[in-house]
Amino acid sequence: MGFLRLLIFACFWVSTATGTAAPRVAVDVGHTLADPGATSARGRSEFAFNRDFAGLLAAALRAERVSVQEVNFAGTAGSLAERPEQARGSDFFISVHHDSISPEYLQFWDWDGEEASYTTLKRGFGLFVSRRNPDLAGSLRCASAMGAMLRRAGFAPTPWHARKHQPADAENGVWYYDNLVVLHKSTFPAVLFEAGVIKHREEELELLDPERQARMADALATGIAACLAVRGKSARE
Repeated sequence: MGFLRLLIFACFWVSTATGTAAPRVAVDVGHTLADPGATSARGRSEFAFNRDFAGLLAAALRAERVSVQEVNFAGTAGSLAERPEQARGSDFFISVHHDSISPEYLQFWDWDGEEASYTTLKRGFGLFVSRRNPDLAGSLRCASAMGAMLRRAGFAPTPWHARKHQPADAENGVWYYDNLVVLHKSTFPAVLFEAGVIKHREEELELLDPERQARMADALATGIAACLAVRGKSARE
């Protein structure tokens, strides 16, 4: 058992002994059925990628004894501001997304008889926090823990976001994106997670691999649980 898992176990044992409730995480599926987001190199919607991975993440969090509030799993959420409202009462908010790339960097190929766009330039995960969130320190702490666990599990962050965003913890793939509504409207720590680049032809296939998906969800859940366990322990001291 690794150090972070030992820490999680110890903190949850203390929570159980003291009667403290387990932390609650709101898992948000990015985009909707009506607005499905980016399209992958092979024509699959970002929303479909988001929903599949969010389900795995929710299961992995529950395996870490974390309570989960599912947000927009049906794909019918209204405004972006509605999502943090649905998550009210949670200790942490994570919005699950998959990345694309600006149109000027796209190339084109024939896929299933249709012209489709793809990239070979950008791949890897990314984590975003907002300096407008009322608990920036908590958001950063959890984002860095998530990034560190993903890297430990063999996943690499993309450096591509340096073109548009200031680094918060670039080594662990964490960047500032202050105006993301789901982050700055949350009243508790919040992170937006880009699992990978679905416009990248090779990474798209990797993101569909069940074993890889499970490994990524487990690493992410471990990072979140460890961060919230430490946060809860500090609040009690």
